[in-house]
Amino acid sequence: MTETVQDRTSRDPVGEADGAPDPRRWLALSIIAVAQLMVVLDASIVNIAMPHAQSALHISTANRQWMVTAYTLAFGGLLLLGGRIADYLGRKRAFIWGLIGFALASALGGVAPNAGLLFAARALQGAFAAVLAPAALSLITVTFTESKERARAFGVFGAISGGGAAIGLIVGGVLTEYASWRWCLLVNVPIALVTAFAAAPVVRESRAEGEARYDLPGALTVTAGLIALVYGFTLAAEDGWSDPRTLGLLIGSVVLLAAFVVIESRSTAPLLPLRVAWERNRGGSFLASLLIGAGLFAMFLFLTYYFQQTLGYSALKTGFAFLPFSAGIIVSAGLASQLLPRFGPGVLAGVGTALAAVGMALLLSIGIDTGYASHVLPSELLISFGMGLSFVPLSSLALVGVAPHDAGVASALVNTTQQIGGSLGTALLNTVYATAVTNYIADHGTGARALDQSQIEGYTTAFLWGAVLIAAAAVVIVVLIRAGRDTTPAPDAAPAHVG
Repeated sequence: MTETVQDRTSRDPVGEADGAPDPRRWLALSIIAVAQLMVVLDASIVNIAMPHAQSALHISTANRQWMVTAYTLAFGGLLLLGGRIADYLGRKRAFIWGLIGFALASALGGVAPNAGLLFAARALQGAFAAVLAPAALSLITVTFTESKERARAFGVFGAISGGGAAIGLIVGGVLTEYASWRWCLLVNVPIALVTAFAAAPVVRESRAEGEARYDLPGALTVTAGLIALVYGFTLAAEDGWSDPRTLGLLIGSVVLLAAFVVIESRSTAPLLPLRVAWERNRGGSFLASLLIGAGLFAMFLFLTYYFQQTLGYSALKTGFAFLPFSAGIIVSAGLASQLLPRFGPGVLAGVGTALAAVGMALLLSIGIDTGYASHVLPSELLISFGMGLSFVPLSSLALVGVAPHDAGVASALVNTTQQIGGSLGTALLNTVYATAVTNYIADHGTGARALDQSQIEGYTTAFLWGAVLIAAAAVVIVVLIRAGRDTTPAPDAAPAHVG
């Protein structure tokens, strides 16, 4: 996170001159990259294990989404506060303690005997990731002081962020298939502890000078508001939208989120300076990222269940079934970086989200007897190609024209909005899915064929609303984003990929 106050970086014991490059900077990058890979991998690895965890711990359909949203809510909701903590506590110290905490939370989730403890462990993972991820990003910024080397370092960091999801899908499939779904969490323990041990003698400490100021009221209100909103969506799946508890939670979430905005407007050290979000292009990119995350995260959830429960895929085969999606994003993101100067962020992001919405809509054609190659693969490729075209310009827009002292917040907000959007979308569309299944069974009975078809009805209804959310992101981009083709990020801004 970039600060208005001066940074202080402790020097290596070998005694190189102040400002000289760290001789162990590339070794430090490899350690930071492993930690980033673990954070990125953790989201996709658990997706593959979800059906097995749900069955083993007897988790209801309405509550299963907490395996995803407990992590993404804590991660997204606390990410800005985590960046502040890393700045003032010390980025190396926050990095190491974040790794240790992540390991302990993963161990707790891996041995959880019931759903409640598993959800709590996932939330703890997200909270520690919210400190670990911005600390890792900031450490690269202060470790690589030469512009070309810094660009190379961020290139490695970005490649890890993009490819980590694909690795997680395969690793999750292997562990679930040949060991247990619990190892999808337990595998983090040795990785995190070894990485923390390796970081201690290699990574330099740096921190922001000045008095530490944390916006705890802002962090509490925004996190509580988001949790109330997700829990309200969850209760709606079980009790209906008109149930007093559901309405109470939804109204309470609106009050808490409104209080957050008031707090931020009056705070001397706000968690989210409102000036960062109110600028038209940046605000448009943040809102579009929120809507895209809402549609995209849910797609992974429902396709995972479709592959394993309807098509009968093993966990490993499910992981491989998602690989074209990861490959499509990597290829199209590389293409987007070349096309961005020519077409500008608005055109590129608008076309990308429109393609992704069409790809999501194609999933409405899936059925009990349809095949992967004919019905799922074309959708995966179209969605992933569109998402790759969108992610690059939206991340770039978040940093265009931002003041250097706001660059850290603006960078983190891209990931924050995606994570929060994923949390809300997963909870909302899981409720839509459960409602569609219940209504179909009520109309068609409980025969074996009707039960199977009810699942398809739930999946396709969720995909329809996912397509609507992504299409809404395309509309936001067209209406709000007016940045030109010569748009470039501020020179002091760090990349927006932190998780």
